Amino acid sequence: MNAAPMPTPAVAWPDQPTHRAWLDDHCRALLAFGERCAAPGGGAFWLDARGRPEPDRGIHTWITARTVHVYSLGALLGVPGSAPIADAAMTGLTGPLRDAEHGGWFPSVGPGGRPADGKACYDHAFVVLAASTALAAGRPGASALLAEALDVYDRRFWDARAGLPVDLWDTAFEQLDGYRGINAAMHSTEALLAAADVLAEVGDDAETAATCRRRALGILERVAGWARENDWRVPEHFDDSWQPQLEHNADRPDDPFKPYGATIGHGLEWARLLLHGEAAATAAGEAAPPGALDAARSLFERAVADGWEVDGHPGFVYTTDWSGTPVVRDRMHWVAAEATATAAALHQRTGEPAYAERYAAWWDHIRLLLIDEEHGSWHHQLDPANVPTDTVWPGKADLYHAVGATLVPRLPLAPALSVAVRQAAWR
Repeated sequence: MNAAPMPTPAVAWPDQPTHRAWLDDHCRALLAFGERCAAPGGGAFWLDARGRPEPDRGIHTWITARTVHVYSLGALLGVPGSAPIADAAMTGLTGPLRDAEHGGWFPSVGPGGRPADGKACYDHAFVVLAASTALAAGRPGASALLAEALDVYDRRFWDARAGLPVDLWDTAFEQLDGYRGINAAMHSTEALLAAADVLAEVGDDAETAATCRRRALGILERVAGWARENDWRVPEHFDDSWQPQLEHNADRPDDPFKPYGATIGHGLEWARLLLHGEAAATAAGEAAPPGALDAARSLFERAVADGWEVDGHPGFVYTTDWSGTPVVRDRMHWVAAEATATAAALHQRTGEPAYAERYAAWWDHIRLLLIDEEHGSWHHQLDPANVPTDTVWPGKADLYHAVGATLVPRLPLAPALSVAVRQAAWR
């Protein structure tokens, strides 16, 4: 006899006050896990699996910026201890990670104080996001940091002709690499939307806000077009004329930032960003990316079909080839986090119960397999059998994706998280 189907809850999880209370509790537990991250000289350390800092890894701009963002959100939430951590991390962005000679931010500074070579758009996008959230939270120095970050981004990374960001420079900003990447463009979109809302709400700079929003919307339109032409699998890597390089990194398929093939989590993130962009444009009285909702649906469905439980085990595979065959079958925590956030966003936008049902199923997966009940936070990587491993992501570097997953379902699609929390715009 077949088992009777599980009844659908009377109230979808994203709309349940009790579930939202659980998300709030979990958010605070995550912030508690990371409270040892602050580096004595400024910045934020990479954390190990138990939340202990790993000074031998040095301090990284992307981790430091994400920490400013997360703990500024904690300060806005009224979580005691969050503001000092945000401020300590931001000192890294105004101190050792900042290149006082050439401008911008080093990728990292080693334990001996030597900065790594090069300048990356990915890092600089997170500095924009960090400064935006810190400004919304009223953190000292945030306004100046945001102005500097936007200036560097505008002069060094924004390609006005392409309407997209370039990716990699040498340290002195003299030699531009020919590589162009979708990961940097994606986090640029998030950061620009956040900066636009914060500048409009707090910074009293409507002109810069409009420029940031317009750039983000343009990126979204271009990426949706590329995905549409590629059966809704987002091309990740491009040359300097923005021609897709679909075989890039075929010899390094599990690269943590630039993997080969289609990245399941990025398809989900782009789907959600399209909804945020549509909402931001509507709120500002501007034109949204054409067909934003349809594109978000298609990106979501493709990522789920290609990535979820495709090898007989719960979880999302990391990457597939261009036919949808899994390449890296390990499960990265950030992909599941983005899956829940995107399902919640689509449920909010459409009211359709199917999105809420997937949302609930994926939080079950997270709760049972990804959340580390013994040591805290989430396992950052599971193998195909859902056993914790660390071949790509050792330890628990930071809290950005997991904290975001606890906030997106409880807030409107616009404005940005920091402004929505500041306004107490809880759904």
